[in-house]
Amino acid sequence: MSKLRILIADDHAIVRQGLRQIVSGSEDMEVAAEAASGNEAIQQVRESEPDIVLLDISLGDRNGIDVLKQLRREFPRIRVLMLSMFREDQYAVRALKAGASGYLNKQSAPAELVSAITLVAKGRRYVTPEIAELLADSINEDQLKAPHELLSDREYQTMLLIAAGKAPGEIAEDLAISIKTFNVYRARILEKMQLKNNVELTRYAMENALLA
Repeated sequence: MSKLRILIADDHAIVRQGLRQIVSGSEDMEVAAEAASGNEAIQQVRESEPDIVLLDISLGDRNGIDVLKQLRREFPRIRVLMLSMFREDQYAVRALKAGASGYLNKQSAPAELVSAITLVAKGRRYVTPEIAELLADSINEDQLKAPHELLSDREYQTMLLIAAGKAPGEIAEDLAISIKTFNVYRARILEKMQLKNNVELTRYAMENALLA
């Protein structure tokens, strides 16, 4: 029986090393390749053809959800397990709706990661009880959703970075966009959330516990 081929995509070498040890410690799995950025992850998928991608949601050059969407377009059969330090209520539902096969916090035990990979390899989704509850809540119509849930993935990213106090230039660099595009996102965010400025946006994020 052939082993599951796993691609590890994370911009932190120490994290990649830890994931490699966990994967290599399983008799049914092997590390097919590693990637330190979003673009490298896509290239490595093309070259190594892994069965499953362990994809960090915060990569140096691109957001993991953007990479996930591209992978799903180019390789519809590939299974992607998202890894993150963010709480489930911040990105899990968005990742699953974008095509992820599961979402796992990096603080999870190694055995849970192996279980998640095994489940995902069978074509099933890895969903914790907390995420299942979030998914159930997300079925509500838009008018029943909180204002921040109406934002697109990129607008939501931008909103969190603004609320975290980052300057426009820093945010533009983090998201690999121009200042002009950032300003467009900011305007859309304020309009959709019916807020007047960054101060109100930051207060909203704090009151709704959106900041890690």
